[in-house]
Amino acid sequence: MKQLINRYNSIFLLLLLGGCASNTKVSPSNNSALNSVSPIVKKEKAGFIQKTLDEFVEDEWTPTVSKDEKIQKKYMSQSKKASDEEVIYIEKEDKNFTLQEIVDKSEAYFRAKPADHNNSHVKKLNNMPVIGKVSK
Repeated sequence: MKQLINRYNSIFLLLLLGGCASNTKVSPSNNSALNSVSPIVKKEKAGFIQKTLDEFVEDEWTPTVSKDEKIQKKYMSQSKKASDEEVIYIEKEDKNFTLQEIVDKSEAYFRAKPADHNNSHVKKLNNMPVIGKVSK
């Protein structure tokens, strides 16, 4: 008898929950009572790391990379608005994304702005006994 009651309860729950999911009037996105208590969160503002990355790309990466002649020839085209005195290069719109493009652009960036190991912590970390290089 208990098994029969458990089966009926299971079937009832499946029908009830399955009906709620398929009925658009009861789905959570259209439920006005639920939305009044817990509204849908709109797009959040970017966090600190995303803002920092966007600033780096806009202020440092793009201007540095776009000045490189190899990148201009391979991945950019001349702007139609460019005058005879000043040539402006813009990204090609009809190109596909490739990893080689990122490698070429990073190579151009590091060629223009070499790493400064004097101001970094590389020497300090290499001198630490556990982290640094093993000396014999």
